[in-house]
Amino acid sequence: MALALLFAGQGAQKIGMGRTLCEQSPAARALYDEANTVLGWDLSKVSFEGPEADLAQTKICQPALYVHGLALLAALREQGKVPAGEPNFALGLSLGEVTALTAAGAFDFVTGLRIVAERGRLMQLACEQTSGGMAAIIGEERAKVYELCGEFDIEAANFNSPGQIIVSGEKPKVAAAVAAAKERGFKKIMPLNVAGAYHSRLMEPARAAFAAYLEKIPLAAPRFTVFTNTTGRAVAQPDEIRAALVKQIVSSVLWEDCMRSAVAAGATGFWELGPGGVLAGLARRTEKTWVVKSFSEFADLAAA
Repeated sequence: MALALLFAGQGAQKIGMGRTLCEQSPAARALYDEANTVLGWDLSKVSFEGPEADLAQTKICQPALYVHGLALLAALREQGKVPAGEPNFALGLSLGEVTALTAAGAFDFVTGLRIVAERGRLMQLACEQTSGGMAAIIGEERAKVYELCGEFDIEAANFNSPGQIIVSGEKPKVAAAVAAAKERGFKKIMPLNVAGAYHSRLMEPARAAFAAYLEKIPLAAPRFTVFTNTTGRAVAQPDEIRAALVKQIVSSVLWEDCMRSAVAAGATGFWELGPGGVLAGLARRTEKTWVVKSFSEFADLAAA
């Protein structure tokens, strides 16, 4: 099997994620312990116990999902479940792209953790400085959604699967677009309960500060192929990885394109490493024949 690893994005977090990994896998526990030390606050406690309002904060859930994804990979490797050699591909939804790049060796665990923690901190600041919102549009084609975005001065933030698109922008403009879409007979459109307008121009303050931060971070070429959300294509050289990570904060997440590119490049199976099976669901909506196994907790490792 040509294996592709999938890493979760913000919104997938769940209270309790990683608890059984820490209890039963020394390799996973070591990552959580290291993360607590590096961050200077108890990531384990908030991941395992919440409260939900804390875990949902951008500056907390982004590093929490990053550590959870890599703890799952560490536990799978510890048990000898990962096929010989490296996986062939990795891709992650939004913040999951940092997790994917860490798994592929573009930077080490601690560097990736610091990157995702700073990313989350800057994005939360941008949310607090703006009044942004998002909405999900179900069952419509890209062209129709782009037309709506142009009319109401909002942006397409995520292309998750055929007929599942997320739009993002200033709250009043998103609300106006939602109302108009309902009047025009869009199949389904609903506002999302989010802290801000992710992957839109309202994140520009975060993008600019993140670009300055990443300039100082050494990156390496990944050991296996990683696909970037910004284009849906493979990204390999350190400079283009850095540029993609910066651009991704304000640009559309082309998740469906990433998945199709992985299959076109030869991926024959996917392992989702993250809570909830969200990415497996998107894969099924895209192509029912794709083989996706989801791993969230220690008990799931037996399925590998």
